[in-house]
Amino acid sequence: MAGNERLQNFIGGKWIASAATATHPVFNPATGQVIAECPLSSANEVDAAVQAAQSAYPSWRRTPVENRIQPLFELKALLEKHAKELAAIVTRENGKTLSESLGSVRRGIQMVEVATGAPSLLMGQALEDIATGIDCESVRQPMGVFACITPFNFPAMVPLWFFPFAVACGNTFVCKPSEQTPLSQKLVFELAQEAGFPDGVLNLVHGGREAVEAICDHPLVRGISFVGSSPVAKAVYTRGCAAGKRVQALGGAKNFLFVMPDAEMESALDAISESACGCAGERCLATSIVVPVGDCHAAVREGLLKRMQALKVGDGSHPDTTLGPLISAAHREKVLAAIERGVQEGAELVLDGRKAEVPSEGFFLGPSLFDGVTSEMALAREEIFGPVLCIQRADSLDDALELAHAHPLANASSIFTTSGKHARQFRYQIDASMAGVNIGVSAPMSFFGFGGAKGSFFGDLKAHGREAFDFYTDRKVLISRW
Repeated sequence: MAGNERLQNFIGGKWIASAATATHPVFNPATGQVIAECPLSSANEVDAAVQAAQSAYPSWRRTPVENRIQPLFELKALLEKHAKELAAIVTRENGKTLSESLGSVRRGIQMVEVATGAPSLLMGQALEDIATGIDCESVRQPMGVFACITPFNFPAMVPLWFFPFAVACGNTFVCKPSEQTPLSQKLVFELAQEAGFPDGVLNLVHGGREAVEAICDHPLVRGISFVGSSPVAKAVYTRGCAAGKRVQALGGAKNFLFVMPDAEMESALDAISESACGCAGERCLATSIVVPVGDCHAAVREGLLKRMQALKVGDGSHPDTTLGPLISAAHREKVLAAIERGVQEGAELVLDGRKAEVPSEGFFLGPSLFDGVTSEMALAREEIFGPVLCIQRADSLDDALELAHAHPLANASSIFTTSGKHARQFRYQIDASMAGVNIGVSAPMSFFGFGGAKGSFFGDLKAHGREAFDFYTDRKVLISRW
């Protein structure tokens, strides 16, 4: 790929050059080099994509569901065929290791697979004689144009959380990927075009804030799916709802992981280290705070230190790399500032990622481990989104749960234990909507719903799984007397 390539929008079945004069540079985080230019499309270009989707909607809505899912079967096969190519693009634009990138691509393919179950999952309900001579049925109907606004950290996977379900339900769609990592969606939409979706059913618009606001405000957009930080998730939710749209806005996280003294310690520590540092910590399911309960603090601290010291920082395209770069120089500075603030607040920096041996080019940072963290510290309050793990002690499981309950974010949480009593108390009382028992990253499979609680999620219906078919359809109830 030429370094000066300028990406195009995909509107109405055609690749179209954006009229935008402003662009966002797309970096290879492992080298710091610009590999493409992403146009910051205007509200007019968003409107063109929405109008194309609206024009395609009546015909697509009348297409039998069995026919609607045929392009999804083709897309799944094409994604399987090009999975390694797509993963390599993700590594190049995002920095993940190749194994991490391929894993995310596999998750995206699973979404397409579940969406092909639409003929069964769209079925309604019926009951005869709800009163004498009167029958009632409930059906799901598509609504029109939907859109998604997706983040940089899983650029191939997250859009696949949304548009396969939306179009299987009979809607048309506009995707606005992150301007930092737009290259993987270029390939996905090329494959979607090859898969045979009619013109206008799927559209792609690159852009930044203006494009996001245009999607939120556009009167023809019936609903929005968003993934990103909590402040932006709240803003998108508020603005979209004010414009009368359905919105599911998945926000940030500060994930607590509890380790009980009875845990199988070695496997637990392996899982915690991977959870905190996998994908360079740039994922909403990463462990942020590990809470050793009772007398297991020393074992947890030393075990994590050993594992984090063993991570090899480098270019994610190299097979021996276990920790890739951060997404950008600006984000690296943000994580560095969080580390420095933690030191100033009095937390003990057990492992300093700033001193790690890293490549001279690119946006690299080694893993950091803090101990002695308290709830008042910014380390415990704010999402860092990098390879920084904090240890916060608790005397009992009740005390550990209270730490999580007091935090305004509640995306995911896990406990490591061999006690059924502890596991049940945890799953019963934890307020995070994605919970794990002896699981480092409690990521639901594609046939279950995905989304947090409290300040980590804004909306009513969560992503993928059965809830996707609720979000992308309206239930109509018909009462008949003949």
